[in-house]
Amino acid sequence: MMKLDNFIGMMTGHFDNKEQFNMMQATGKIYPYAKHVNTVCNDKINNIPQDFNGKFVVEESYYETNGNRHASPHLFLITENEDGILLSSYEIPEGEDKNTFSYDSMKNVDYSELKKSKKFTPALYHENDGIWEGGSTSQFSPVMTFKLWEKFSDSCLEVSEIIEVNGILTIHSVYILQHIIKCGEDVAEKN
Repeated sequence: MMKLDNFIGMMTGHFDNKEQFNMMQATGKIYPYAKHVNTVCNDKINNIPQDFNGKFVVEESYYETNGNRHASPHLFLITENEDGILLSSYEIPEGEDKNTFSYDSMKNVDYSELKKSKKFTPALYHENDGIWEGGSTSQFSPVMTFKLWEKFSDSCLEVSEIIEVNGILTIHSVYILQHIIKCGEDVAEKN
C-alpha cells in the first residue's frame, strides 16, 4: 500500500501547463492551455468492500484553445499489484452529466453500480528513483487507437496522448503539467 499511497500523492491535486503554454505562445505556436484537478473520491462511493485496497479518483481535465474551453472528465480506479500500479477507467456514474462531471458535482454512488470501461486498456505504471512512468494502448473502435503515456514526479505530470485512425496519426498531444496544488493543500493558500 505504500507504493499506492506514493503514486496517489503524486497524481492528485491541481496541475496546469501554464509554463509550457507561455513558452509556446512566445514562439507564436497555438497550443492548448491544460488544467487537471485530480481528487480521490472514495468518500462518495457507498458500500466499498472492507478488503478493498484501491482508490477511485475523479480527473477533471480542462483544455482551452483560442478562448474555447472544453472539459474531459474521467473516473479512474488506482490499485497496486505485483507488477506495479494499475490505472483502470470507469464509466461516469449513471445520472451524472458526462460533460460537467467533477468531484464537487459528484453524487454518492453505490460501488455495485460502477462500471469498468470496456474501451480503455488499464495503464500500468512502474516506479524508478521516485518517478512513476507508464501507460497503455487502447482500441477505442475498430479503426481508432488511443495511446497514453504518463510520467509522475513530485513536481510535475507529463502526459502524451496519441490517437490514430486507420493507422494514421490524427492527434499527438504532449502536456507538461506543473503540480500547483498538492492534495490536501488549501487552494486559497496558493492564490
